[in-house]
Amino acid sequence: MKSVVILISGRGSNMRSIVEAGVPARICAVISNRPDAAGLDYAREHGIPTAVVDHTAFADRAAFDAALSAEIDRHAPDLVVLAGFMRILTPEFVDRYRARMINIHPSLLPAFTGLHTHRRAIEAGCKVAGVTVHFVTGELDGGPIIAQTAVPVLPHDSEATLAARVLAQEHVLYPDVVRWFATGRLSLRDGRAVLADDDTPAGGALRVPGADV
Repeated sequence: MKSVVILISGRGSNMRSIVEAGVPARICAVISNRPDAAGLDYAREHGIPTAVVDHTAFADRAAFDAALSAEIDRHAPDLVVLAGFMRILTPEFVDRYRARMINIHPSLLPAFTGLHTHRRAIEAGCKVAGVTVHFVTGELDGGPIIAQTAVPVLPHDSEATLAARVLAQEHVLYPDVVRWFATGRLSLRDGRAVLADDDTPAGGALRVPGADV
């Protein structure tokens, strides 16, 4: 069984969705950069080891990343899952976990990298928003796309209502991607995410809830 370390900064709702989905992997640790992250309590209640590497205790980003990687490596994970981990990582850190670190982003990448994705989608007049899971590279929100789910932007959406609808799909998509990795289906090949069963790019399929695609 493959092992997974999950990194969080807050409530860890995507971490919870992975735990509750019962993916065939061992969640060997949940690590946060914030000691007050609510998701740590959830992990402890479910018997998952936790750790805190407080970024405020380090002089610079490189020192923090070195300490974080040391904590991750204690568990020797096959996969590192960023689940609302709100820190920009150094290139050295990213290279250390290349092809075995994934992230979830609340937009249909490459659109709306960075923050405030829902507000920007509404302001741009988008009719569709969504969520993307991707391998992590040195480019912010720019790694190879694994899978996406589309969500309609409704005429009277606010930032909050759109965010809630996207988050519901995050909780479906992320456990599926972790399951693909855990069962050996998902890999990174020649810079593209590939699913082993059909040998096609994983990002080639876009989910549209309620539609037969």
